[in-house]
Amino acid sequence: MSTEPITVLLCGVGGQGTILAADLLAHSAQAAGYEVKLSEVHGMAQRGGAVTTIVRFGEKVSAMVTDEGCADVVIAFETTEALRNISYLKADGKLLVNDETKKPLPVLTGKMEMPPDARGTLTKLGASLVPATKIAREIGNEKCSNVVLLGALANEVGIGKSFWEAQIETRLPARLTEINLTAFRAGFAYEEEAGLQ
Repeated sequence: MSTEPITVLLCGVGGQGTILAADLLAHSAQAAGYEVKLSEVHGMAQRGGAVTTIVRFGEKVSAMVTDEGCADVVIAFETTEALRNISYLKADGKLLVNDETKKPLPVLTGKMEMPPDARGTLTKLGASLVPATKIAREIGNEKCSNVVLLGALANEVGIGKSFWEAQIETRLPARLTEINLTAFRAGFAYEEEAGLQ
């Protein structure tokens, strides 16, 4: 077990399952024996509004840190939110991004424009672009893209697969368990394979 806490920032837009993903991460870390702190959700959890959550876990977690440059991992459920939250990533941190772009609420209302070439910018910044929505669609439910990303995250944070899978089985309705286990395993395999290349 690592003595230094690990800070994970999860960001997306309402309707992408960011809050569920943070809950599964926090409970998986706790089940693995870590002390866990979970931030309040910032932004709007309604569909289209920005949602950001921080989960911090380790042998001992004395404080919840939410400053810029504090996150060991930023996991973004779409490219625009990844760019918006990249300042929170440590210099040697890991950026995991769903290779999908959604127009956030300010763009939909005409108050802002989409950033040009978000995917290209993220690639230059060293992001791991995971085709989570595509993988989820292929296994039968694109709403599971959040759990595909958690599978990719599991390779980065040192929480064993069995802890994640137990939380998926415990915290999700029975009718959604099998598809989400499949999604988690697909994300895990994708990132594991990407890490070997």
